[in-house]
Amino acid sequence: MSVPASTPRAAGTAQTIALAALLLGACSIAFAPIFVRLSETGPTASAFWRTALAVPFLWAWAIATPRAEGDRANPLATPMLLAGLFFAGDLAVWHYSILFTSVANSTLLANLAPIFVTVGAWLLFGQRVTRTFLTGMAIAMAGAFVLVGPSFGLGERQLLGDALGVVTAMFYGAYMLTVKHLREARSTARIMAVSTTVCAVALLPLALVSGETMLPATGAGWLTLLGLALVCQTAGQSLIAYAMAHLPASFSSVSLLLQPAMATLYAWAILGERAGVAQLAGGAVILAGIWLARKGS
Repeated sequence: MSVPASTPRAAGTAQTIALAALLLGACSIAFAPIFVRLSETGPTASAFWRTALAVPFLWAWAIATPRAEGDRANPLATPMLLAGLFFAGDLAVWHYSILFTSVANSTLLANLAPIFVTVGAWLLFGQRVTRTFLTGMAIAMAGAFVLVGPSFGLGERQLLGDALGVVTAMFYGAYMLTVKHLREARSTARIMAVSTTVCAVALLPLALVSGETMLPATGAGWLTLLGLALVCQTAGQSLIAYAMAHLPASFSSVSLLLQPAMATLYAWAILGERAGVAQLAGGAVILAGIWLARKGS
């Protein structure tokens, strides 16, 4: 006899798959600052191409996916628009942050989102958190600070980049809460297709008026942007959006603290940014905090 979908065993399996998707998504989007550093276009232009090049793939996926009940509603309803606009703000500010500070710092500060997500989930959804979860979140965030502590500086340029990273976290927290709300009735494919399209439309005029280089000069430059679109946006953000339907918003945001650990590893391997004992210790503490937060969710 098959096990009904509503049984604890089936629910546990769904959560395990969602957790795997969430962690894989975090590893995928951790490549974003590497692609941005290697990009031949300006920061806002890179953010535009990240979404614009992903749009055809996401719409092909959405068209091929059976519609959920909520997908029959207006695709440009306010929450869908907000998801795209919040993500546009997240990308535009974050890509500038990467240029002013280190990959590790910009990625960490952008992932302070758990603070904003936890408060928002409590205020908007009545989602209560346990002391165990809060302890795990605090440990994971402490590990993230240990991870990037040696690279913090006091120069004005770096401080500007760090401040932009905090603003990024606010936008990303709002985006995650919106996606969590949308996933109650809409499919991952439809959310990603519509929100990414809205994001690209919002970023285009910003990129044009910025005076940045809009087009890469070489084939390698286009491949960099395609990697940003497929690895980070199409795969990474879609995996995270899928997981949001099965996991608490607050826990999902804490688990994404894996991203700065992976970004630091990628930056060391690809860009030659130094990673020492403190970075390795910080990564281990992050994983311990995520494990504890999972037990308390």
